[in-house]
Amino acid sequence: MPGTREIRNKIKSVQNTRKITKAMEMVAASKMRKAQEHMRAARPYAEKIRNVAAHLSHANPEYRHPFLVVRDTVKRIGIIVVTTDKGLCGGLNTNVLRMVYARMREWESQGESLDVCCIGNKGLGFMQRARANIVSEITSLGDRPHMDTLVGAIKVMLDGYIEDRFDRVMLFFTRFVNTMRQEPVCEQLLPLSGDRLGVPEGSWDYIYEPDAKVVLEQVLTRYIEAIIYQALTENMASEQSARMVAMKAASDNAATVIDELTLIYNKNRQAAITKELAEIVGGAAAV
Repeated sequence: MPGTREIRNKIKSVQNTRKITKAMEMVAASKMRKAQEHMRAARPYAEKIRNVAAHLSHANPEYRHPFLVVRDTVKRIGIIVVTTDKGLCGGLNTNVLRMVYARMREWESQGESLDVCCIGNKGLGFMQRARANIVSEITSLGDRPHMDTLVGAIKVMLDGYIEDRFDRVMLFFTRFVNTMRQEPVCEQLLPLSGDRLGVPEGSWDYIYEPDAKVVLEQVLTRYIEAIIYQALTENMASEQSARMVAMKAASDNAATVIDELTLIYNKNRQAAITKELAEIVGGAAAV
């Protein structure tokens, strides 16, 4: 059985750890509220441009943009993986990366080649260890990402699809459901399906200036960028929520460990006092 000094040192160590996890929990709670506000602020634009893209996809049947054309065969798939830059957020990254890995093995078994775009340091490290073909990457986005920092990596994937280097582009991220629940999601980004765009109410038509190709190129590109940006904000809100829950669990576990160690310390201390009293009484009786 460990001595009282060793137990006392363990208690101090766990108390110091609990202070750190408690502080991280409070910081994550503050950032979580800001991340949720940022996520909700991005939704109106994403919904509006989705409506515009849906109308455009049905309004000009004589021209079909490559983003809207479903290809007969799929030989190469582009994957965009959205993860966090930092850890200590429970199983958030593990869940989405497990889904990515399972889908990658499935597609490879079907003879399909894979190219990967990594958004976030955790996903980048995982893909490097998995020896995946990484064509673009973005890390160190901070708490308030800007679209300017995403455009370069996203353009690599969009250009690859237009130039027929990819036949399909898939997006993996973690969707924010509520503070206690975040779920990994796999969505088809390209080609844009009817489920993604939806069916517009009524029949609209447009006059295009300078022409339909230029207009659709700009609108659909902005739409794809809005989808990825919204996925990033969802992932960041999920990150802060998961980190707050994980740090709260760590703080609670530390408190439980402190109580158990304190009980053991008190038992050892009581046993030592009893032993000393017994020795004193025994010595006095012998005299």
